[in-house]
Amino acid sequence: MNVIEAVKGLGRIVQSLGVTFKYAPKPSITVQYPEEPVQIYPRFRARHQLMRHEDGLEKCVGCALCAAYCPVNCIYVEAAENTDRKRYSPGERYAKIYEINMSRCIFCGYCEEACPTGAIVLQHEFALADYDRNAQIYTKEMLLEPAQPHVVVKDDGGRA
Repeated sequence: MNVIEAVKGLGRIVQSLGVTFKYAPKPSITVQYPEEPVQIYPRFRARHQLMRHEDGLEKCVGCALCAAYCPVNCIYVEAAENTDRKRYSPGERYAKIYEINMSRCIFCGYCEEACPTGAIVLQHEFALADYDRNAQIYTKEMLLEPAQPHVVVKDDGGRA
């Protein structure tokens, strides 16, 4: 090893230590979750939720466009016809079965963009872990319940 290579190596070490010392005096950003809420950005996407109209009817009409647009095929929709006695949605059909396999979901938001009625929305709840694989399949009843997020949405002036 010659002198030039040794000086270059020493320069890299000094440069690396410079980066370390630049960030060392900054305070840590550890959050005591779940006691303290976590700050997230407004565009953060996590748990899915099926929405309802003000009159209580489901917005989902069972068109299955969300399932068609899903790149990982984690959404399953089975439609059924509304009757005069049993009306679940304002359209002719409703989603009899609506399931999302959350262990396969990549939270891309394509389902939300594809939905013509705005029925599926990705909320801010991110604590979705479970010990059972079958519990990761969210049913229609689970998706209709509103999420209870433990987060504070940052107000950064529209930047995210």
